[in-house]
Amino acid sequence: MKITANEIKTGMILEHKNDFWNVLKIQHVKPGKGGAFNQVELKSITKGTKLNERFRSSENVEKAELDEKKFNYLYSDENNCFFMDNKTFEQIEISKKVIGEKSKLLKENLEITVIFMNDNPLNIELPNTIDCTIESTDAVVKGQTAASSYKPAKLDNGINIMVPPFIESGEKIILDTRTLEYVRKVN
Repeated sequence: MKITANEIKTGMILEHKNDFWNVLKIQHVKPGKGGAFNQVELKSITKGTKLNERFRSSENVEKAELDEKKFNYLYSDENNCFFMDNKTFEQIEISKKVIGEKSKLLKENLEITVIFMNDNPLNIELPNTIDCTIESTDAVVKGQTAASSYKPAKLDNGINIMVPPFIESGEKIILDTRTLEYVRKVN
């Protein structure tokens, strides 16, 4: 399916240069001279190599035809994560190498979307936001301006993020799973 370069999103699978590529990062660039473009970091699904590609806003790219199916996360061991289909109760396992950093965000019974190509799981899509607990964070330094100052914090799942100064250890927050950024505090 053809899409314009402006429609490319993180996590998409593209068909490009006779291979399938997972979109890792995307940055929209508007230089002072010339047309706007998207700088896209891609990772090959088959080879594991990375590629930085520049797509003009007017260019078309091929989005891979993939199957998507809802699953619930069950548990994980050292190398794999296990999921169950709610309708058929079929269980599948996906390597943590395939899932990457997203495996740290999985919680029991979390509903995710598994993306398949030819019955092989390629990637997972998490809900856009999930609840997390702050395990530890630095104390607020007096005199810092509240507008732009964020402080480092470690979540209960081991991921390090930046949070506003009023967030303290033990508090629950909502995290954006696409960017791994703080969204808001849970009351």
